[in-house]
Amino acid sequence: MGASKRGYVAFDLGAESGRAMLATFDGRRIELGEQHRFANRTIRLPDGLHWDLTGLWAHLLEGLSKSVRTAADQGVTITSLGVDTWGVDYGLIGQSGQLLGLPFAYRDDRNPPAMSATLKKLGEKRIYDVTGIQFMPFNTLYQLVAQQQSEPAILEHAQHILTMPDLLQYFFSGQAVNEATDASTTQMIDPRPRNGAWAKDLIAAAGVPTHFLGDLVPAGTKIGNVLPGVAAETGCPPEVAVIAPGTHDTASAVAAVPAETGKGNWAYLSSGTWSLMGAEIDKPVISTATLAAQFTHERGVGGKIRFLKNIAGLWLVQECRRDLEKQGQSLDYETLTAMAAKSLPFRTLVDPDHGPFGTPGDMLAKIRDFARKTTQPEPTEPGQFVRCCLESLALRYRQVMDLLEQLLGQPFERLHIVGGGGKNTLLNQMTADALGRPVIVGPYEATAIGNALTQAMGAGQIKDLTQLRQVVRDSFELTTVEPKDAAAFANHLDRFAKLRLA
Repeated sequence: MGASKRGYVAFDLGAESGRAMLATFDGRRIELGEQHRFANRTIRLPDGLHWDLTGLWAHLLEGLSKSVRTAADQGVTITSLGVDTWGVDYGLIGQSGQLLGLPFAYRDDRNPPAMSATLKKLGEKRIYDVTGIQFMPFNTLYQLVAQQQSEPAILEHAQHILTMPDLLQYFFSGQAVNEATDASTTQMIDPRPRNGAWAKDLIAAAGVPTHFLGDLVPAGTKIGNVLPGVAAETGCPPEVAVIAPGTHDTASAVAAVPAETGKGNWAYLSSGTWSLMGAEIDKPVISTATLAAQFTHERGVGGKIRFLKNIAGLWLVQECRRDLEKQGQSLDYETLTAMAAKSLPFRTLVDPDHGPFGTPGDMLAKIRDFARKTTQPEPTEPGQFVRCCLESLALRYRQVMDLLEQLLGQPFERLHIVGGGGKNTLLNQMTADALGRPVIVGPYEATAIGNALTQAMGAGQIKDLTQLRQVVRDSFELTTVEPKDAAAFANHLDRFAKLRLA
């Protein structure tokens, strides 16, 4: 690699794992190299479910150290670093700069009662009319209501609320900044202004203080430089900047969708632990219909709005695998998918968004229970469980695509699948069949790519989102999956639509 290439360190943290990626960019093409990968686990303490924040921070420092060494070996100058993570979770910073408590994990049990109480107090319509966000029990608004109920002094003493990527970037830079894409997942933002604005009246009405809400900045904003202590510990040059990417992982992933402007309408699916399916729009479409359909308005890179719906995703398969391991069957994802491919089609279907599926543990038992209550055969073999999950996801994608077209009043000619879930070729084919239209898969590392290229945009090396997507198309090979058996999935749409349990 020549010295003309600039390096960007992208930290991409998901709910299951994280990694540090070194991206090198020559002005036209980007190359990505994984420097460090690590598990991301929750830990249960007496007060609830938390993230192992100090463990994550140690991994980020290790990832930066390795990236610095690799860049030096390759003659690459590191320009900046940036962090993206999942949404909604947060940390609170006190007046002295101290972290006030270990961040809770979004699947903590305290959130659903807080959501119920808030909806009863304010009503769904009022909250949605202001925020345009899908109702999910772990949205930050309800987490803060739960915090206020359990330990209000924490909120009283907080000077800053920082979502997880903002918190980690604070550790790198010492600057407390709220980046717009991750803030938009909180259900505390009015999406109408270009970068969004805190809905302070609504937040106060929910009984949550607002004094710790900071100014919102767009993706691509330079926050500061790495702190001297970080530079000393990792060998990172002190002039390396901290530039906020689309700090919500889906915002970075959607930024890297390799769609070409003016080439027809396209929708996207960011596929991983969660599936996030939607379209990119310029203005909110908050209405009674979008409330009923539970579509969400999250901020994107370049001032766009990600109009989408959250779907359970490959969490279902991940949980099945964890259960099987506990039972002594250690099977990797490739093996499980191969077993699913050999299993009888459409034997058992489930609603992927069924409430109990969203909490950790006992997924096999939960699927059997769902099958029993809907008078379907109970899965008994690993392949049957996984095929059930994958076919159900594909049918759910079809439902959401139909809703998306109705709500926006336009057809979508193709679906772009980005993210690690795109490696599941069986699910990709099922999705093309269920949708009855082409599916374009890639890049798998869309989140890290979008993270790095948004940093490059902030550094002035990329002009805008259109050029960013051109770089992605120039840099990565994409796969197009055509429908093969659309009729088979169409025949089960009505059956699938009736699979609902309270």
